Amino acid sequence: MIRFGIIFLVPLSFIISQCFHETKPSATSFNDPRGPQFAGSATCVSCHKNVSDDYLHSAHFQTSRLASPASVPGSFAPGSNIVKYNDSISVIMEKRDGGLYQACYVNGKLTQLQPFNIVFGFKRAETFLYWKDSYVYQLPVTYYTQLHEWANSPGYSDKKPYYTRMIGEMCFECHSSNMKQIPPTQEQIDHKTIGLDKNTMMLSIDCERCHGPAAQHVTFQMQDPKNKQAMYITKLGGLTRSQRMDLCGVCHSGINQVAWSTFDFKPGDTLTKYFDSRFLNQAPDVTRIDVHGNQVGLLKGSKCYMQGKIECGTCHGMHDNGVKTVKMYSQICQSCHTGANHNVCKMTAQIGQPITSNCLDCHMPVRSSNSIVIYGAATQSAFYQARMHRIAIYPEETQKVMAMMKKMD
Repeated sequence: MIRFGIIFLVPLSFIISQCFHETKPSATSFNDPRGPQFAGSATCVSCHKNVSDDYLHSAHFQTSRLASPASVPGSFAPGSNIVKYNDSISVIMEKRDGGLYQACYVNGKLTQLQPFNIVFGFKRAETFLYWKDSYVYQLPVTYYTQLHEWANSPGYSDKKPYYTRMIGEMCFECHSSNMKQIPPTQEQIDHKTIGLDKNTMMLSIDCERCHGPAAQHVTFQMQDPKNKQAMYITKLGGLTRSQRMDLCGVCHSGINQVAWSTFDFKPGDTLTKYFDSRFLNQAPDVTRIDVHGNQVGLLKGSKCYMQGKIECGTCHGMHDNGVKTVKMYSQICQSCHTGANHNVCKMTAQIGQPITSNCLDCHMPVRSSNSIVIYGAATQSAFYQARMHRIAIYPEETQKVMAMMKKMD
């Protein structure tokens, strides 16, 4: 199955002409590209304004957005806006003709110029896409927030910039809320060049990706605003832990062979309906950590999951920007690991009070990605880093922490 994507923002207002019914309300009047059962996140704001305002700053909401000077990080100032591949080839981030561009120069001559149209990613790194007719391609240079530097996009050669990596629907399934491909011709299928319908694209991960279609819910609540019981909407607290893990696993279980588009996944569904079970049931590789890794599988392989009650939402707030310090995460660990439960860390006596502020570096160490290797103007062979989600004892990490603490004494 070949799938690709494009961009259309959720409108801020909708024209609603709905005949209300005394029984199950109809849901045919909302102008949402996904169909009449969807209402669009803008309809959530009137009742859930505080949550909506917080969510605008979250990694889920910011995971895709239109490119603009405000949404593209990184400097466009001369000297700070260049990635040199060698003495003769470079890509320069430029502001020209009212837009942002990645311009390739060979021996000082402009050979390729493409715009920043879409931003993918948030916090650690942002990569950029451009449209050409009905196709979407990734630009050769990405901005790495952790390094404060422009560098070649993951997987791209550090010898020569390429503008030809086509981005498919599967990428948009975890970076947007909707995408439909244009029915392909046989020639397009043969050449694996599937176009995308711009009018169906909805940026960001919106409310209905996690809470399910909301048209009937919105209609019911508008018809009876005094009724505070949430009807016709999925409340995550009403799902089992396994169902909630599957919901997160749509995008956080690694890249799997997909049987059906995960745009069709609804809360309460199981991943086995969408992913090839041969890949789902594989034990995650703890040596390969990256942003597209199997965080859900790693967490499920932890004793904290198998013998406890932990899940993704234990540590990660879904509606806020998710920024927590190591100490804040460690306090979550210690809500279960207490003297009363007889399961405190065995290093407590040796480390003392400081152990209460850092559980993560020993039990969820930061690892360099083996998949995302980048080469930039100032940093050669710099590695993308992510935190291990298999909570366990890592003796080598404990030794590092102990050595660091001795230096601090």
